Amino acid sequence: MQRPPIALVFLVALPVTLIAFLFVSNSRAATETPDYKVVRADGKFEIRDYPALTVATTPLGGADMNGSFMKLFRFISGGNDGAQKIAMTAPVLIDTTKNPRTMSFIMPKKAVEKGVPKPVGDGVVLGEIGAARMAVWRFGGGRTTANEQAAITQLMAWLAEQKLVAKGEPFFAYYDPPWTPLFMRRNEVLIRIDKSQG
Repeated sequence: MQRPPIALVFLVALPVTLIAFLFVSNSRAATETPDYKVVRADGKFEIRDYPALTVATTPLGGADMNGSFMKLFRFISGGNDGAQKIAMTAPVLIDTTKNPRTMSFIMPKKAVEKGVPKPVGDGVVLGEIGAARMAVWRFGGGRTTANEQAAITQLMAWLAEQKLVAKGEPFFAYYDPPWTPLFMRRNEVLIRIDKSQG
C-alpha cells in the first residue's frame, strides 16, 4: 500500500492542529480562572499569591474521574438549594494526598458575591481554600500517576534549589477538557509556601 506524500499529511494535519489550538485558546479565554499575582517566575516555575477561593468538593473515585466530575457538574447545573446555574471555571483541582482523594470546582466570583447555594443531596460540600502563597510548576500531558509524581519531583527539586520550604502537601490543577490534545494541555502542581518566602 502506497503511503501518502509527507506534504499531503502535513497539509491535512496543520489545519486540524490550528483548529484545535484556536478552540482550546478560546475555551480558556471564555472560562473564568482565579486571579493571582505572580511574585516570581523562573521558566515553568512560578511563585504566586492567591486570594481565598470558595470551592465545591467531592470525593474522587478510581482512575476514572467522570463520576466525580459529573457530581460537581450536576451541582453547578442546578443541583443546589437555589436551583441556580453556576458558571464553569478552570482549573479543576485534584488533591491526591487526602483520604479520600478529592476533586474541586472553584466557584466564580459572581456566585460567591451573591452567595453560593448549598448542594442538594450527598457527595458535594462547599469549602474554602485560604489565601496563600503557592509555588507552582506547569507541565503537559495526560493525568497519570507517573506524570503527577514526576511533576511533584520537579517542583520539590526546584524548591530545594531555591531554599524554599513547602507547607502541607501538593495538589494539582487541570485547565483543559479531556478532548484537548496532550501536547496543548495546561496542568500544574502547586504547594503552599510561607508568605515571607519568594
